[in-house]
Amino acid sequence: MPQRILILGGGFAGMFAAREIKKRLGDSAEVELINDENYFVFQPLLPEVAAGSIAAPHAVSPLRFLLRNIFVRKARVDNVDFERRIVTVFQGVQRRPTEVPYDHLVVAMGQRVDLSRTQGLSDHALTMKTLEDARCLRAHVIERLEHAEITQLPEVKQEALTFCVVGAGFSGVETVGEMKELIDRSLKYYPNISPEEVRVKVVEFAGRVLGELPEKLGTYAAKKLQERGIEVLLNTGVASATGTRLITTTGEEIPTRTIVATIGNAPSPVVSAMDLPKVQGRIDVERSLRVKGHDNVWSLGDCAMIPMKDGATERGDFAPPTAQFAVREARTVAANIEAAIKGKPLAPFQYVSQGALASLGARRGVAQVWGMNFSGFPAWLLWRAYYAAFLPGVGTKVRVLLNWLLDALSPRSVVQIRADRPSAARYVHFRAGDRVFEKGNRADGVYTVLSGSVQLNYEDETTGEPRTWTLGAGGHFGERLILGHNRRAGTVRALEDTKVLVLDRDEFLKLAEGFPVLRDYFQDRMQRVYGIDWTPETGRAA
Repeated sequence: MPQRILILGGGFAGMFAAREIKKRLGDSAEVELINDENYFVFQPLLPEVAAGSIAAPHAVSPLRFLLRNIFVRKARVDNVDFERRIVTVFQGVQRRPTEVPYDHLVVAMGQRVDLSRTQGLSDHALTMKTLEDARCLRAHVIERLEHAEITQLPEVKQEALTFCVVGAGFSGVETVGEMKELIDRSLKYYPNISPEEVRVKVVEFAGRVLGELPEKLGTYAAKKLQERGIEVLLNTGVASATGTRLITTTGEEIPTRTIVATIGNAPSPVVSAMDLPKVQGRIDVERSLRVKGHDNVWSLGDCAMIPMKDGATERGDFAPPTAQFAVREARTVAANIEAAIKGKPLAPFQYVSQGALASLGARRGVAQVWGMNFSGFPAWLLWRAYYAAFLPGVGTKVRVLLNWLLDALSPRSVVQIRADRPSAARYVHFRAGDRVFEKGNRADGVYTVLSGSVQLNYEDETTGEPRTWTLGAGGHFGERLILGHNRRAGTVRALEDTKVLVLDRDEFLKLAEGFPVLRDYFQDRMQRVYGIDWTPETGRAA
């Protein structure tokens, strides 16, 4: 019977692991990849997507195209039962829970952005982690230029034309460089904006930029950024942020309406909830990439703490969270899963970095390759050549190369395209007999009946007996979501044509925090119905 190999995550680590495993095991294994998007994002190109030199669809590739003969399941992972060897996911429009079995599990879910430790940063900063982040940044920068072009208020114009990037690692330096190029090449369309009015800043807590590269290249990068008019603030952290200010740890208040945070990586909630050994929030694995204490669970990429030598303790003793390492880790995990199935010894992960590259924008870059340092235009060409070769799929390579060629020959577009986002507060209509949701579905909001009526079917939490009741206009249901429960405990159907208002959990908590009447009502209800002392703050903690 074929072995079932299940991979969680469709980034560099997950996608390349799936390919390598299938290549090695062929028809002797059923390989399945689960990801919440059906595409692979080439993250090194996100700053160029944000700057408009590459169209957003051309920085991604369909997973189904890249992973031939591998089953791709578009779903959201909920939890893993390691004893039963089952992964539970929510999938489809109904967000139904589905159990997916495995013989070997590969966890490659990367990391998420967590800015909660700095007051106001999560509320006011843009991020650069996903394709949508890049698209939003580009639309935001163009909107700031449009605003500055027409405003009559000097202080508002100053805020609109001040752009701040937090973090001067690879992502931060490439983002600020590309953003400055987008602004510079767009100003000719905005006659009321003088180049001298634009301020672009990068804020770095460490003493130099690009700490991953030799100091000489970091110094060169800082110098080139400054020559282009980018202010580099070193030994400077972020104390807090507002809608119009960035306050640094040195006490400086920077008037700005644009903050881009390239810091704050943290494990995904799903990985954090897994009953696996962790080190600094990342999964603790052996050098073979097998999770300690588990014979059939493996992890790689950003979510794993991978030792490069026995007895590793220092930061440099562990594999860095880069695409270059993730691809090599994928080869090791594929070889070791094959060895484990055949009862052979496992090999330790070994790899020596071939170098690192960073683009500074404006056709300048820095690179260290095979121990040799490059800077300026040659380094920028090397950066583009490396990533063009690294892109998965011939079609993606061709599209990106054409984008680069057109960008070099034509003006930068200032078309502002906004992606439609589902409203956090929305109306939903149901016909008589329609199912609103059913027991076990992933919770998607708090419901209030505006007209019509619904029937709720739940089991009593104490006795287990079935209970049924009816709610009409003004009634509400699904509030267990605000307690942190992500699954529906019962089934709800419309008894007649019904209109409901659905509020996302975060929006509900904001309203409850801002309106004392709503907060007081639900505090009383949670105490009476669930015996819980609830506040919007405790709801967020849940």
